[in-house]
Amino acid sequence: MILYSDRDDHYSQRVRIVLAEKDISAEINENKPEETSDEILSISPYHKLPILVDRDLAIHDPSVMMEYLDERFPHPPLLPVYPVARANCRTLMLRIDREWCPLIDSLIQGEKSEKEMMKIREELLHEISSIAPTFKEFQFFMSDEFTLVDCCFAPLLWRLSSIGIKLPVNRHLKPLIDYQNSVFERPGFLDSLSSIERDLKSNK
Repeated sequence: MILYSDRDDHYSQRVRIVLAEKDISAEINENKPEETSDEILSISPYHKLPILVDRDLAIHDPSVMMEYLDERFPHPPLLPVYPVARANCRTLMLRIDREWCPLIDSLIQGEKSEKEMMKIREELLHEISSIAPTFKEFQFFMSDEFTLVDCCFAPLLWRLSSIGIKLPVNRHLKPLIDYQNSVFERPGFLDSLSSIERDLKSNK
């Protein structure tokens, strides 16, 4: 099994977290897309990383990779057993991908005007702050167990300070900050970090 991973990409890191949490033996080939050979990029119809190759199977969507790994290596499970809970996790992952990831990606690319960037930062901070109260009820993201949702969310939190967002330390956000610190200390999260990601300034 080989994961062709962008060494500074939150979509790639979420897959690396799954590999680390499940202690899966896999070769992780870290590179930047512009440094990756056309032969490897051609595995994906979108010519982008990450790409997971397992024997004759090639997967180019991070969410599909995560669920494939969870099903193929079922212990520890990263999705709930019951259909309703599994559907809730998938819905949360979809929300992260559709609502928050585009904001993060825009800030990372840095191609907009500073006024537009400031507006995006404010929107993203508002969105993330709005879920802080849920961490009073649950240890993880809407769950008492670490799931694929956390694998998607944690890499975003890790990158906040590098894109100019600092979570205010206040009573409202304390549950979220406690969650963040707890996840950042997980061996699986720490093992998932590339050398570049380790150097990112975080809210840790």
